[in-house]
Amino acid sequence: MESAKSLPVAVIGAGPVGLAAAAHLLERGLEPLVFEAGPAAAAAIEQWRHIRLFSPWRFNLDAAAVRLLEATGWQSPRPTALPYGGELIDNYLAPLASLPQIAQRLQTGARVVAVTRQGMDKTHIKDRGTAPFTVRVKHADGETRDHIVAAVIDASGTWSNRNPLGTSGLPALGEDAAAGRISAPLPDVTGRDRATFAGRRVLVVGAGHSAASTLINLAELAKEEPNTRILWAVRGPSAEKVYGGGDADGLPARGQLGSRVRRLVDAGKIELHTSFGISALKNLDSHLSVKAVDGRTLEADVIVPCTGFRPDLEILRELRLNLDPAVEAPMELGPLIDPEFHSCGTVPPHGAQLLAHPDKDFYIVGMKSYGRAPTFLLATGYEQVRSVVAALAGDREAADTVQLELPETGVCSTDAGTSCDVPEPVLVGFPTGLAHGRSGIN
Repeated sequence: MESAKSLPVAVIGAGPVGLAAAAHLLERGLEPLVFEAGPAAAAAIEQWRHIRLFSPWRFNLDAAAVRLLEATGWQSPRPTALPYGGELIDNYLAPLASLPQIAQRLQTGARVVAVTRQGMDKTHIKDRGTAPFTVRVKHADGETRDHIVAAVIDASGTWSNRNPLGTSGLPALGEDAAAGRISAPLPDVTGRDRATFAGRRVLVVGAGHSAASTLINLAELAKEEPNTRILWAVRGPSAEKVYGGGDADGLPARGQLGSRVRRLVDAGKIELHTSFGISALKNLDSHLSVKAVDGRTLEADVIVPCTGFRPDLEILRELRLNLDPAVEAPMELGPLIDPEFHSCGTVPPHGAQLLAHPDKDFYIVGMKSYGRAPTFLLATGYEQVRSVVAALAGDREAADTVQLELPETGVCSTDAGTSCDVPEPVLVGFPTGLAHGRSGIN
């Protein structure tokens, strides 16, 4: 970053990882410029503030952010408590974003629409490595402006780009037309969104913990609204992935989630349909007809899509990226996180070296760095940005020495040559409704 040290570093996204990046940049004497598309920091988490995290506070706080907060007299929450999304915002992220050092560098209602090298598209190579970046932003006032920056840290997450309901990676036939009867991925079914679900036929689609959390909340709603009917469709032959290890789970809150869903299914409170890959949706006058690949059909009034998320790469179209063809993560990271072969517990700690792209000083961090892989740890994101910022500051030793503290296992370090061997699948910093749901908490 030597050629543009007088310029700021753009951080895309003001979630936990984006704000942590800003804190680390400030500690290193670099100038952050944070763009958040939502009306406030942590706008994505605001949508699931009613969901409780699996992991305790100690794994959900970034060290540099905590140092900034503690200098103002902020008191850390009890380390062993499990916060709700709303508590993560109210007790940590909102106070962090309101610090003068952060607030004056944070632009909300600022949606990044493109990132490129100043004065050149991706086909040009001459002086590319020393040219600053242009970040084009549509601001809340409706004006679109270009910002010239020295480096870019993309922590924009994946929350706004859910996977389709259909199989083969494509929307089911009729899915777009049925959008009005498809809810957000983690609706507040017993609170804010109650009217959408009470007394209706609700189809939950997906085999992750997002689905489990929603199913449990729907069962609570059904106690008060007995006409509520809960259907659950999974593509696989069973729901064992959701049920998990029960009492033997490395994270008790997650184990309890799976056990509760199993009991609800066994009691007939939830109607489970396995091997139900959706091929088409038909939007009828009063409801949806949902057709499976094998010809079976279900009827529902509303669908909750718990099918995971994928990165939006369109804004990076003019950059030179090196992405794994399967999971759309940085090329060297992709094989380490591919969910076909790895759980989050088998992914080694990593930083700037694995996250680098051909366009120097551009990094994707946080959930977006994992592409389509659902095994991201919030603690991983904090270590990513610590390493990336060290690299931008020219401290290669700190950038290349990466370590990650996880529940049950202590510290995993690249210096020790080990991977993080934790009970599968441990998710640190995931809400109970987002684990294995490919969240976008950045």
